[in-house]
Amino acid sequence: MPNIGFEKIKEFISKNLNTNLNEKKKIYLTISLGWIIFIGYLTWWNGLKSLAIDKSFKWDEWFWFGVVPALAPYLFVFIWKDKKKSSNTNYFKE
Repeated sequence: MPNIGFEKIKEFISKNLNTNLNEKKKIYLTISLGWIIFIGYLTWWNGLKSLAIDKSFKWDEWFWFGVVPALAPYLFVFIWKDKKKSSNTNYFKE
């Protein structure tokens, strides 16, 4: 694997993720990420306190109870959004 360097990685992330998010979108993304992290913590804690011999992290539980519910609303918005409103229109017509 080639050594890319921290600066190139930082530039790539800032270039590709530099979108104009309004406050509402930032709140929704924060809630989704918080949910995924919280469910990951609960899954980890549940695995540690389990009476079973296997104390490993339950990836399937984290995926189905953490990731899927956090990403499902975005999938529904993508499927059901109005194509007419989201088309690329030029708002600066002369």
